[in-house]
Amino acid sequence: MAKVLIIGPNYFNFLPATESAFSRLGWEVSVTAYDNPIHPYTTWMKWKYKLSRHRERMQAKSRAAFADTVLAGFRAVRPDLVFILNGDILDTETLDAFRREGARVALWLFDNRERLPRAAGQAAHVDRLFCFERADVEWFLDRGVDAVFLPQACDTEVYHPLPLPKDTDILFVGNLWNSPRRKQLMQSVIRAFPDRRIIVYGLYQPWYKGLVKWLTRPYKSVFKNRTLPPEKVNESYNRARVVVNIHQELQKDGANPRVFEICGSGAYQVCDANDYIRSLFHPGDIGLYSSREELLSALSWALENDTDGLAASARQTVLSEHTFVSRIRTVLSSIYGKDSLSLLTTEDS
Repeated sequence: MAKVLIIGPNYFNFLPATESAFSRLGWEVSVTAYDNPIHPYTTWMKWKYKLSRHRERMQAKSRAAFADTVLAGFRAVRPDLVFILNGDILDTETLDAFRREGARVALWLFDNRERLPRAAGQAAHVDRLFCFERADVEWFLDRGVDAVFLPQACDTEVYHPLPLPKDTDILFVGNLWNSPRRKQLMQSVIRAFPDRRIIVYGLYQPWYKGLVKWLTRPYKSVFKNRTLPPEKVNESYNRARVVVNIHQELQKDGANPRVFEICGSGAYQVCDANDYIRSLFHPGDIGLYSSREELLSALSWALENDTDGLAASARQTVLSEHTFVSRIRTVLSSIYGKDSLSLLTTEDS
């Protein structure tokens, strides 16, 4: 049985979803998780880091300690493949050690390259680089680094239909406080639909980033100013008649995980459009918009029409093409080639 060591941040459900996908494909899986921006991010270390004037020094010390831990785990497991999600805690020396000691190394950037400044230096030290943003693939190719487009996916163990009442008209889930675009669009939605039940989950204004702004933030009954764990997000999707998706400003030509998770839950989605997202679903299965006016129009239509059949069709597309198992199949095919892939996978149905 082939062995994989997965290394990645404690970020929502991405590590468990990747672990499950490899396991279902017949791999023996080990996982090493890390915290950001330093590891471990305990309560004491959190405040020490926030108050420190030497954050870079703290991060360097954290990376060195993690390198010792992860190399010890690697040598105990002796994996055939080291599969890394983001990997911003890893130094190039650690990546080189993995390869020198016989493993292949793959790096999946599931965030924008600009938010992962260490990625540019790491790319030449892995056997295969995957990016969830097409613009990042082009950036690396222009610099002579082979990169493969690999968008995020739906964890079907978390996101699936539930027998719940549709007691929310419009829902948005996502971080807002560092996204003026999301704030502006959702405030427009609130003003346009004053008689509808609208709920927004996600950090709008942290109190520690400005107490006055936190106290005076608008629409407090709508903007809940808190995050939800993935299972609660799925419940919220299942309670919504329509779910809005708004990508972060940095993302230009790719899809955030919400694209797949919303549809995987069986909810009807209205999403900001780009060429890739337009290519994902049958026409009409999700609502698309490119402006504030188109967003409001798409929401009006969805609230006045039966969208269950469209949502079911979009969900079927996700189940067929956009699960973590399908993504890991792509990873293995890219690394080992299609001819040898059958020797490395024995999918558990």
